[in-house]
Amino acid sequence: MTRRTRTWIIFLFTWVAIGVSTSFAQSPPPQVSPAETTEISTPPHTEAPDTLNIAQHEAQAQDNAHAEQGAEHETGHGEETSHPSPNLLSVIPFIVLLVLIATGPVFFEHFWHKYYKIIAPGLGLITLAYYLIMLPEAHEPAHALSEYISFIALLAPLYIASGGILIQIDREGTPKANLILLWVGAIISNIIGTTGASMLLIRPFIRLNRDRLQPYHIIFFIFMVSNIGGSLTPIGDPPLFLGFLKGVPFSWTLIHVIPEWAFALVLLSVVFFFYDRKNKKDLDHVETLYSGKMVLRGLRSFFWLAVIVGAVFLDPNVLEWVPAIEYHGSRYSFLREIIQLSAGFASYFLADKQALRGNEFSFAPINEVVFLFAGIFFAMMPALQLIGEFASSPQGQSFFTVNSMYWVTGSLSGFLDNAPTYVNFLSAALAKFGASVSDPAAVKAFSEGMVNGVAIPETKDYLRAISVAAVFFGAFTYIGNGPNFMVKAIAEERGVTMPSFFGYILKYSLIILLPILFLTWLIFFVLLHGV
Repeated sequence: MTRRTRTWIIFLFTWVAIGVSTSFAQSPPPQVSPAETTEISTPPHTEAPDTLNIAQHEAQAQDNAHAEQGAEHETGHGEETSHPSPNLLSVIPFIVLLVLIATGPVFFEHFWHKYYKIIAPGLGLITLAYYLIMLPEAHEPAHALSEYISFIALLAPLYIASGGILIQIDREGTPKANLILLWVGAIISNIIGTTGASMLLIRPFIRLNRDRLQPYHIIFFIFMVSNIGGSLTPIGDPPLFLGFLKGVPFSWTLIHVIPEWAFALVLLSVVFFFYDRKNKKDLDHVETLYSGKMVLRGLRSFFWLAVIVGAVFLDPNVLEWVPAIEYHGSRYSFLREIIQLSAGFASYFLADKQALRGNEFSFAPINEVVFLFAGIFFAMMPALQLIGEFASSPQGQSFFTVNSMYWVTGSLSGFLDNAPTYVNFLSAALAKFGASVSDPAAVKAFSEGMVNGVAIPETKDYLRAISVAAVFFGAFTYIGNGPNFMVKAIAEERGVTMPSFFGYILKYSLIILLPILFLTWLIFFVLLHGV
């Protein structure tokens, strides 16, 4: 199969998915009888003194939640519709898929690499059939399809456009040089996103360490550039961008999360320096002269990167003039995805061919992501829905504190998509105080420590815990965040023997990352804030 053929396959796959979502929109929505609709009542706004006890406010919110039990789940556009709850057994395909992703490359590598393109989407289709036939329910599948299209429409063009940019650094791959590149990646990930920064810098990082490259180099790159680095702006990581769309101010994480960001990166830098200093493989064994120069080719691809990243803001739920596919009260984007896919397509055919050759560009890594995540996005629908239902229930609201929000949001973000996990627990945190995630003004006030005109500074700690956990814990597994799997695939294509799914967790996440996540929680959410 030629490179051009693979290009067409990827883009046609996504265009077909867009066509399917359009057919969803064209099908008439089911009629809902008056008996099936529930009108959500909002407590009248009353002025309260600033000294109102938080516990009383939470109790009132709990009473409201009990009174509203049985109300429908909210959609992204503010309308309320009833969605049947999936059976707990419906999460089995997702569990099977996770187990196969973890064990396939280790125990039956040849079989897995030959058939994963069938197995992963097939497990997703089983869950999809359950929703459409057994429930029957089309809202969650339509939402999952929309998120999958948006995910691939961002990831694939970024991968392709960055492949046309060749960065050659002619210097020795020392611990100091590596840390400089990792910090540069962590900073720019807040400008072009963790995906953009990862795709742009992983190849130069591999070349810089070509004589001494080890799996830990790639793991720390995933920790620092592909995840934690992008904690400061909504552009940085998808969960924060969803929070921005919901009403969290653009600069909120930059103001409130920078201490945790710097703390975690400094600790990771110290551990990396310790690892890298011990790596003497081919270092100083051969006399090599380095010019210290950096060569940059493919400048035209930066234009396409800017188009792809800029298109992210064309969200029809924020900008009313942006055309959208309307289905069951939700507005699904398609113009943004068309622009991003077109930019990725153009960037490949107009790229500097020498830059592509220098990067040894191929479509194998993005192929793996396209097929595996086709299964993941659909197979995880029941898990996300069940978690969201519990988080919004009175029991869930009483269970969640700042501490539990941090650990539960983080734990689930490591194994599920961290973006919907973030939204589910942001919704739960708002509901705990009697506010709604569908009201941008309420979300903005929540981020400022206000609920219904009452000063409750604790709400900022809830939002901070959710934001930090969703982004930081995304590094815990290969599937916690989109760039993780991409970086792994690129490294493996370059001959790096990466650890298995469980090997990554046991050897790196539990030993290195988890203690840093624990210290972040202990210092910033317990000792400094006393929560």
